[in-house]
Amino acid sequence: MINLRMWSRALRVIPRVSKDEWARLDLVSRWLIATRAAVFIMTAVSAGIGGLLALRDGMFHGPRFLACMLGLVFAHATNNLLNDLTDHLKGVDKDNYFRAQYGPQPLEHGLLSIAQVLRYAAFSGAVALASGLYLVLATGSVTLTLMAAGVFFVLFYTWPLKYIGLGEPAVLLVWGPLMVGGTYYVVTGGHWDPSVTLISLAYAFGPTAVLFGKHTDKLEADRKRGIRTLPVLLGEPASRFCVAGMLLAQLFLTVTLVARGALGWPLLVTLLAIPALLQTLPVFMRPRPTTRPEKFPAHIWPTYLVAYAFRYNRVFGLLFILGLVADLLLR
Repeated sequence: MINLRMWSRALRVIPRVSKDEWARLDLVSRWLIATRAAVFIMTAVSAGIGGLLALRDGMFHGPRFLACMLGLVFAHATNNLLNDLTDHLKGVDKDNYFRAQYGPQPLEHGLLSIAQVLRYAAFSGAVALASGLYLVLATGSVTLTLMAAGVFFVLFYTWPLKYIGLGEPAVLLVWGPLMVGGTYYVVTGGHWDPSVTLISLAYAFGPTAVLFGKHTDKLEADRKRGIRTLPVLLGEPASRFCVAGMLLAQLFLTVTLVARGALGWPLLVTLLAIPALLQTLPVFMRPRPTTRPEKFPAHIWPTYLVAYAFRYNRVFGLLFILGLVADLLLR
């Protein structure tokens, strides 16, 4: 039976479900939970920024934008499924590892078999590839290069990139120039504007900060398993300060781009994120607690730093989109 309430919940948070609850869920609900669909908003915002910039420049093409949005979201889903599969096969998620605590790890919790995860990944990957092939046929060989880069990161983010401190730089590149810039390129039919790269970074610092927060949360667990993420290499204090720096850089870069004329003045609406930023920064200025703070939601713990970074990034990202829409309307 279709469970629209679960669809909505899975798009907002990563629900914790028992085997009995899982057995009663419809296929879409299972796919949304297994792919951690709550984080798709970051991908949707990146694609949305690229599309709105193309619309601003008078070169918007609806079908290509929809194909790009669909392809990127399903590529993200494929990556999340392969991430869990790879870590399961390497034994990383055994013994109640961090990933298995904050939400269902379908394989570790016995919700899906390896064959089922492969089918989920094959379906998600097929949708992403079909969207990409349409865009390649519509816009040419450069798009094929962009698509190949996307396939590379989908397949090799979990291993080896994450294991050698390159996962975080990869996210900055993917959620910035590759997603925002790539969307702009294919939607405009092959046009490129260098300022789009800088605009893309103004948002991409957010998803990178989210990943940094997540890897800082599980720093000790990763260190014990030999997973050398950047937080493992830098240590907790430096990693927390890096997140704070990236969140500040988002606002600074946005205001700078407005001052230079690369973005319209309505993008100053992102300054409304400052109250949320002032609530978030103190969290990263002090050591991460080893036990759940009394007022911190139990259903979110042990994710902590990532929860604050994600909440702030959602505020900033939606304000950024709102600013672009307002700029279009005022033009």
